[in-house]
Amino acid sequence: MASKDTLDASNSQETRSLENSHVRYGATPGWASGRLRHSSSTGSGGQVESPPASLESLPASYDPGLQIELSAAVAGVVPDDTFTVDQAVNALGFGKFQAKLSLITGLCWMADSMEMMILAILGPALRCSWHLSEWQQAAFTTAVFLGMMLSSSFWGTLSDKYGRRRSLGLASVLLAYWGLMSAFTPTFGWLLLLRALVGFAIGCVPQSVTLYAEFLPAKHRGKCVVLLDCFWALGACMEVGLAMLVMPSYGWVGLLGLSALPSVLFVLCWQWLPESARYDASSGNSDKALATLQSIAQQNGQPMLLGRLIVDDMTQLSRGRVRDLLLPQLRRTTLLLWFIWWVGGWGGWFIWCSCTFCYYGVVLLTTELLEASGDLCGVSESGGDSDSCTAACRPLTHSDYTDLLWTTLAEFPGILLTIFIIERLGRKKTMALEFLIFLASIVFLFFCTSGRVWLTFILFVARGVISGVFQAAYVYTPEVGVCVSLVYTPEVCGLHA
Repeated sequence: MASKDTLDASNSQETRSLENSHVRYGATPGWASGRLRHSSSTGSGGQVESPPASLESLPASYDPGLQIELSAAVAGVVPDDTFTVDQAVNALGFGKFQAKLSLITGLCWMADSMEMMILAILGPALRCSWHLSEWQQAAFTTAVFLGMMLSSSFWGTLSDKYGRRRSLGLASVLLAYWGLMSAFTPTFGWLLLLRALVGFAIGCVPQSVTLYAEFLPAKHRGKCVVLLDCFWALGACMEVGLAMLVMPSYGWVGLLGLSALPSVLFVLCWQWLPESARYDASSGNSDKALATLQSIAQQNGQPMLLGRLIVDDMTQLSRGRVRDLLLPQLRRTTLLLWFIWWVGGWGGWFIWCSCTFCYYGVVLLTTELLEASGDLCGVSESGGDSDSCTAACRPLTHSDYTDLLWTTLAEFPGILLTIFIIERLGRKKTMALEFLIFLASIVFLFFCTSGRVWLTFILFVARGVISGVFQAAYVYTPEVGVCVSLVYTPEVCGLHA
């Protein structure tokens, strides 16, 4: 009799402990508590507290996260094990689900790349076709970056409120529509407006990287996110190749129209894009998060974890606000990330801007240098040597496109270099090393040279390593708990490129 009372007291104590540990999802009912308690066990009063016959009979106040426990309770056994989304993703491994997600996310990345690479090609073409001044040509590029800057925090807030999948779907529709409309613009003013709207839609693209990274096991995350840059490099190469074929016959109008096709294709594939399980779990939609994780398990051929899904971050901050990046626990990391993304001279905005300034600076500078026939030292009318940064109005030739393609292909070895060192040296040391290599290569552009091969080689090395820094920063940013879109707000630094 004493033994029975002791057992009842122990069960009661464990029940209270479990109820306290599960307070995050609301009160746990008595039949759902305890350690593997069989339905035939009785309390001290001899009464059996049976679980509900079905999930539909539960009160509306119960969290959907109890689904696994309830299903087990109907069978007579309730597990007390818990797991988080990250634990489930790591346990289910890399498989068919991640491979399919890589293709869909890569298509979004490719569409972004083509819309950005076209800036380097359209600038010289528009200057010759519409006889644009230098400030008008600069405004054409600035409009896109301005749209990205103004929209980054907007898309971050929208994604945190309605989900990354919905935001990407809306942004892709707008990107495809405004991209196609740009091909039919009658005046420079309209083109400026439409390209700014294209930049507004592009501001949501970093959400695809965040969504992708949240479905990757920790041991594969670094390499896979860097490999995702292959789609960016592929899109840039496709844009240059498309320009070689289209520009001589159909001009920049045909190039703008065809460059929007990857965005249209992503819109069609969007229906297969899953919502982030981490977002669903943290938003209280545990049933949707469980369904997504079960789909991953089925597609990867792995058994689903048993237990109860819980949210791993016990303290929830207000999400989607730029000012949250400057909270005491995030301020130092945010400022350092801003510095990486911009090497320019604004003392407050640091890391994200450095990448943007250097990468797009090299991309846009390449066509200017190639258009100048590779001669970095212009000759003045008096016959003396004087440094010149202004290229005459000369359409890009087949030779120019070939050299531009070579510099674009540099991103592939840059990706391989980053993959090789990012897990060996770590994220921060990888970015530091590649920044040093970029600096050592770009210094040679300060010296006058008329050798086209030497110029192409310098641009090849510079673009390869700076693209590696870009991807290392994309790996590092979500891992330190900072939203990519909100940190991407300093895209204003691209204006200076």
